[in-house]
Formats: sequence, C-alpha cells, structure tokens
Amino acid sequence: LREVLTRLPAKIPPIVIVQHIPAEFSKAFADRMNSLCAFPVREAVDGEIVHSSQCLIAPGGRQLELVRAFTGDLKVRLTDGPPVNRHKPSVDFLFDSVAKNCGRRAIGVILTGMGNDGAKGLLAMKNAGAATIGQDEASSIVYGMPRAAAELGAVETQVTLLKIPELVLAKSTLKHKAS
Repeated sequence: LREVLTRLPAKIPPIVIVQHIPAEFSKAFADRMNSLCAFPVREAVDGEIVHSSQCLIAPGGRQLELVRAFTGDLKVRLTDGPPVNRHKPSVDFLFDSVAKNCGRRAIGVILTGMGNDGAKGLLAMKNAGAATIGQDEASSIVYGMPRAAAELGAVETQVTLLKIPELVLAKSTLKHKAS
C-alpha cells in the first residue's frame, strides 16, 4: 500500500482501503501513511462523508461499507458484524457495497495477500461497470488474493505494483469524463 499511495498526487479520487490488520494497528498504520502521502490518510469514522483527495483506512475489527446518505453523498458505515471470509474488515464486504452504491463510477484494486477475500466483491464491482485492477504475480509477495480474483474473471487489468497508481489515475480521469 505504501508503494501505491506514495506515488499518488495530492488531488486523487476518494480512496477507501481494507487491510487485513488487527484493531490495535489500523490507526497507527493510517497515521504512518498520512505522514508519507501528499493527501490526508486516516482511519475511517462511522457516518463520515467520503471526499476526494483523502484516503480512509478501515478500522481493524470492524466491517466497513459505503452507503448513500440522504443527500446522495457516499458515507462510511462501520459495523461489528461477523467476519466475512474469516476477515473483519473484509474486502468483499467493502467491494459489495461499492458495487451496489457506485457502479461504473468506481475503480476496484486488489493487491497481494493470502486467501480469496475480495475476489467475489471485485467481480460484483466489474459486473456493475467498475474498472477492476489486480496486482500481477511477479510483483506480489503472496499472489493469493489477486490470483483468486483473476481466476474468477474479476480482474479487468493486471499490472505490476508500481504501475497501479498511474492506472488508477488514468481510469479515474476516463470515468470522470464519461460521467
């Protein structure tokens, strides 16, 4: 994540991240990324509105989803629901909500990691018209999650880790022009 986030400029589309991380480490992780990035990075808070040029990290031990506020804005909903794919937070839980509430205006990215969390949610995003990106095997420490997503047909574009930031920016520009 550091390699991706630190290569992005200050002006970015809203970014929401699920990292399989214990509750006692998620705030410290967000604080560390905040000190390295050109935009604010912090742990997500229940009910907050999602804005451009910021990055929100799911708190460890909580499920994070995006829902539509009464105003039409996207907002964060944190719950203490059960683990999904043995994870809390779960990538699938977030991606399913993004597919439902953002559709083709979203970009989903799945990076290195063990297991298959995120594969089905990324497919739901792709089916809803979102752009989907997977980290390639050569640059992955553990190719489990990107492999599961690719094998499911959820990955539209697969690239090396260092190409992901420029691809996200390119796809966000294209999606903005198409909207």
